[in-house]
Amino acid sequence: MEVLGIDSSIVVDLRYATTNNFTGSPLPGYLANRAYLRREAAAALARVQRDLRPRGLGIKIFDAYRPVRATLAMVDWTERVNRPDLLKDGYIASRSRHNLGLAIDLTLIELATRRELEMGTPFDTFSAAAHTANASGEPAANRQILKAAMEREGFVNYDQEWWHFSFNAPNPLRFDRPIR
Repeated sequence: MEVLGIDSSIVVDLRYATTNNFTGSPLPGYLANRAYLRREAAAALARVQRDLRPRGLGIKIFDAYRPVRATLAMVDWTERVNRPDLLKDGYIASRSRHNLGLAIDLTLIELATRRELEMGTPFDTFSAAAHTANASGEPAANRQILKAAMEREGFVNYDQEWWHFSFNAPNPLRFDRPIR
């Protein structure tokens, strides 16, 4: 289900549809800036947005459902640039919950300005600084606001990436449909 179909106030900025990502190129299968999730996960995400709204906050999506071909392109990229450590350390996976429509990468924004809140590292930072617990001050507080809001609706944070959350749903199915 397209996320904006359930809550149009969510901001979508699919980085892998653009050159603004760690590979420097759009990934295969990303043909549009449209975020999809399984229905249960999309509904939960809309509730997160609704819960953040009274604080003047909202969410901005960097990635949601990811075609299998894009995941494989990420793995190929690690080989081309000789970065097998990114696979070994868990920053890039050859099988991803994104392929199931059950994972999402996102950040917090101010609703009025759409300005991203300070999270301490950019999205897709491959270092310990991006671990959810590895921040202090304002970034730590913002990471905890995001984590708590997501957890209240059933999402689970991947502790090595403050932006990455998964949702559990029955009968997950991996698929490879282009995002149009």
